[in-house]
Amino acid sequence: MTSAPGPDGTRTLDVGVGDGSLASADMVLNIGPQHPATHGVLRLRVVLDGERIVSADPIVGYMHRGAEKLFEVRDYRQITVLANRHDWLSAFANELGVVLGVEAMLGMEVPERAIWARTLLAELNRVLNHLMFLGSYPLELGAMTPIFYSFREREEIQAVMEEISGGRMHFMFNRVGGLKEDLPAGWLDRVTAAVAAVRARMPQLESLIVDNEILDGRTRGIGVLSRELACAYGVSGPIARASGVDMDLRRDAPYLAYGELFGEGGPGRVVTRTGGDSLARLEVLLEQTHVSLDLADACVERLRSLDRGPINQRLPKVLKVPEGERYTSTEGPLGLNGYHLVSRGEKTPWRLKLRSASFNNVQVLRELLPGCLVADMVSVLGSMFFVVGDVDK
Repeated sequence: MTSAPGPDGTRTLDVGVGDGSLASADMVLNIGPQHPATHGVLRLRVVLDGERIVSADPIVGYMHRGAEKLFEVRDYRQITVLANRHDWLSAFANELGVVLGVEAMLGMEVPERAIWARTLLAELNRVLNHLMFLGSYPLELGAMTPIFYSFREREEIQAVMEEISGGRMHFMFNRVGGLKEDLPAGWLDRVTAAVAAVRARMPQLESLIVDNEILDGRTRGIGVLSRELACAYGVSGPIARASGVDMDLRRDAPYLAYGELFGEGGPGRVVTRTGGDSLARLEVLLEQTHVSLDLADACVERLRSLDRGPINQRLPKVLKVPEGERYTSTEGPLGLNGYHLVSRGEKTPWRLKLRSASFNNVQVLRELLPGCLVADMVSVLGSMFFVVGDVDK
C-alpha cells in the first residue's frame, strides 16, 4: 500500500488487489458560490476523505461592489447610503459608525435626545438581526417552524422601525449631527408595546429550539472554536463570546449612551459561554436578544424623561471634515465594525476603510471545518452568523 500527494495537494492511495490495483483519491468539492448549503454567494473549496472534511478554503469576493472606492467620490451625506448596505440585517448599526467618526473629527456634540434615540434604534436593529438568525439557523438544520415565529417577532420591531425611518432594511435615519427628524408623536408608546409583545412571545420560539433533542444533537460539540483561535483570527461579537472572549465595546469602550446602560445598576450585561461550539453560539445569540430588549426599554424610559429639544445639529450646505484621520469602532450585531476615515479637508473622504465583522468570522472556517463530517458542515456554517455582503463589501 503506497500513498503520495498529487499536484493539487490531494492524496492518491494505491492498494494492491491480486495482480491489479485500486486507486482512490480525496475528493475536491466546490460548494457554491450559488449553493443551498452556503449563506449566499460564498464559495467553499473542501477536500473530502469519504464523508469527512480534510481541508476547507473559503473563497470570497463574488459580491464585491467596491464600496470603499465609491466612498472617495461621494460626500459625507452620500456615503451613509453606501455604508449601511454591506450588512443588510444591520443597516442602522452600519450608518452609526460612519457618522460617529465624522462627528468626532468635526468636534461636534450631538444633542442628548439624539444620543438616546440612536442607542434605542441600534438595539432594536440588533434584535432584528438576531431574530433572523434564530429563525434561519434551525431551518438550515431541518426545522421549519421556528422561522415563522421569529419572523412574527421581527414584524413587531420592523413596524416601529419603518414608521420612524420609512425603510424596512436600509433605514437611512442617521445624519451627521444627529438623526434625520424628530420622533413621531406616540412612537415611544408603540415601541414599548412592540418590545413587550416580543418579550412575552419569545418563550414560544425558545420552546422550539432550547433543549430540542435533534437540534442539540446537531450542534453540541460541533465546530468548536477555542478562545485562542478566535483571538488569533480577530473573531468578534456573539461568536467570540461563545468561546469565552469577554469583550463587548458597548461596555469596554462605550459610545452613545452605553456607558450608563452598562454601568453599575444598568440593564446592560455581556453574554458569554465557554463551549465554543455551534450550540454555544446559538445560546449567546438568544440571550443577547433578551438583553437588547431590556436596553431598548431603558432607552425609552430615558427619552420620556428628557425635555423636548433638537434631535440634530444644523449643518452647512457643503460639509467638509478637517484634515486628519480617525479610527472609529462600534459593536455591531455580528461583531466589531471598524471605520478608518482619512480626510484631506475636502467634502469627500480621501479614504474610508471598513473593517466588517463577518470577514474575520468567515476566515476562521478553514480551521473549524477540517475534521467535521459533510453533514455537520451546514451546522458550523449557519452558526457563524455572517452576511456575505459584510464579507465582500
